[in-house]
Amino acid sequence: MLGGNYLEEPIQQIITDVLQGNKEKYAQIVIRCEKFIFNYCYHMLGDYGEAEDCSQEVFLKAYRGLHTYQPDRPFEAWLYRIAYNHSIDVLRKRKVTRLLPFLYKNDRDNNHVDQAIDHKYYNPDVLHALAVLSAEERSLLILRCVEDKSYQDISLILNQNAAYLRKKFQRAAEKFRKNYVRYEEEMPIESQRSRSRSKNTISKS
Repeated sequence: MLGGNYLEEPIQQIITDVLQGNKEKYAQIVIRCEKFIFNYCYHMLGDYGEAEDCSQEVFLKAYRGLHTYQPDRPFEAWLYRIAYNHSIDVLRKRKVTRLLPFLYKNDRDNNHVDQAIDHKYYNPDVLHALAVLSAEERSLLILRCVEDKSYQDISLILNQNAAYLRKKFQRAAEKFRKNYVRYEEEMPIESQRSRSRSKNTISKS
């Protein structure tokens, strides 16, 4: 197992050491950040294998561009930005956006969002509703609802004003909600009954 001091070493010091030639220490950055980067890529791409490849590429790009990192900016935000850009590249090459459902919970700043969907529950209507969102809107919802990032954190990742992102989140969430409701209304009666039972199960979880 890794020792506590190993994990507690400041990330800025690790970066400095790597840039000064101690390249082996970059593994510490990977160990510390690989979980949340994989989780982000997984929700952006909707495919486990692609998420693994994406995560590896993110850390490779981060290593190659480590000399461009500015210490006055949170390293996590810098890394998320690389993950976002590479995910967009993957989606463009694929040309077909496939999404996995994620935890979509009420946001205290957005009264229009009234759907709470368990991330382990496969709901086709969720996929349809998310598919109408742009990659940037989807990224915003993932960072806010799945990763539980503040608007200030997201502003550093997406290089956009926090107040603007708050409004954009409200619009994206409302777009999601309207499409989710519309897809439900278009379902056959039996499917609606089945989905209703599923929604009741979700509300009780």
